[in-house]
Amino acid sequence: MVDFDVQLLAVLRELAERGSVTAVAEATHRTPSAVSQQLRTLQRQVGTPLVERSGRGVRLTDDGRVLAGLAAGIATAVAEVDAAWRDHVGGAVGRVDLAIFPSAAELLLPGLLTRMREHPGIELVLVDVDVSEDEFGPLAADHDVVVGHRPDGAPPAGRSGLETVPLLREPLDVAFPPDHPLAGRRRVGIDDVVGETWIGVPEDYPIDRVLTALAAATDTPPSVAFRTIHLPVIENLVAAGHGIALVPRYTSGTRAAGRFHLAELADVRAGRRIDALVRPDRAVRPGVRTVLEALVAEARDVTT
Repeated sequence: MVDFDVQLLAVLRELAERGSVTAVAEATHRTPSAVSQQLRTLQRQVGTPLVERSGRGVRLTDDGRVLAGLAAGIATAVAEVDAAWRDHVGGAVGRVDLAIFPSAAELLLPGLLTRMREHPGIELVLVDVDVSEDEFGPLAADHDVVVGHRPDGAPPAGRSGLETVPLLREPLDVAFPPDHPLAGRRRVGIDDVVGETWIGVPEDYPIDRVLTALAAATDTPPSVAFRTIHLPVIENLVAAGHGIALVPRYTSGTRAAGRFHLAELADVRAGRRIDALVRPDRAVRPGVRTVLEALVAEARDVTT
């Protein structure tokens, strides 16, 4: 029987998720040599190689990947014991680190912070992030809760091993300048917007996937005048008559009146999903559970 060291197992798990000894060292405030030494100690304990050289770094062996997966389960079991004890002695207290992208923050944060006033024992620390859809998952290694986006359909890469809490589906509408010929329409079709000049988001963002689908359906590459991650910039350019854009309905709808017109896009399923991503061992913590419940409740209010 192997007497596993939980702390050493945690180092192996971090290597599996972060990919390099250097990244593990930075995240855990150790030196790379200390991380390497701990991995060697764990290998001696289990009696089999867990890592092997790969170029200038290392990678997990098959046995290493299996043990890293088991380590995640052990971490969750330990966290469940800790959570049960915390519930017994006082409930939801402590720090919860929430990473959220700007337009979701605009939509959800005001109400979330209001709800969290009912939980003064929780210190909610907010971090502003904006990355492509497959980069939200890895952020969960460094934040308790990560609010990310994705297009309709299958989840993107990078979310394996994480708990995904669906928050809402936000339809995407077409934003037109107020004097555009289509500005009076409630719905527009794909053929209506062929040949238009677009204000877009960076490639591979969920909204851009819809624009790509439109191009494929019409066999006409979109003419994108400008790309930005900043939604208010997109809206300002549309309002000034410099193009049309796909924008999230609930978020942009609060600023549309008198500035730009929103029309539903027919013939294609256009929307983005907003999810909360969390490691299983963190999801059981009372403070994290409380924040997730508040996010779900706020998302429900936004969409009803």
